[in-house]
Amino acid sequence: MNTNRPPAWAVLQHGLTTRTPVHVTYHGHERLLCPHALGFKNGRAKVLSYQAAGSTSNTTLPHDPRQRWRSMFTDEIEDPTITNATWETADNYTPTHNGIDQLEIEINTHQQHT
Repeated sequence: MNTNRPPAWAVLQHGLTTRTPVHVTYHGHERLLCPHALGFKNGRAKVLSYQAAGSTSNTTLPHDPRQRWRSMFTDEIEDPTITNATWETADNYTPTHNGIDQLEIEINTHQQHT
C-alpha cells in the first residue's frame, strides 16, 4: 500500500465514503467534486470524481452528465472543503476507466443513498 498521500487525500476520502461533495480549486478553477475512486497512477495519488458544478480548464461543464468525469492528481488540488451540497453521479461510472493503476478505495455503487 502506498502511503505517499497529499493533504487533499483525507478530505476526498471522507467525501467518497460519506457521499459528500467536496469543493476544491484545481488548476485555478473552482469545482464541486463527488469523489468516486482514489488510488495511484505511476505512484502518484489520483482521484476520479464526478464534477457537479464549477468550471473546467477548457470551458463550462458539459450539459451531458456522462461527460463530467474528472481524473485529477490530488497533489494539485487546493483548499478541499467538505460541503453540504447534494451528491451527484452519472450512470456510466466504471472503475476500470479511471486513470488509476493502483486502486485504494472506490465508492460502493450498490450502496443505497437518500
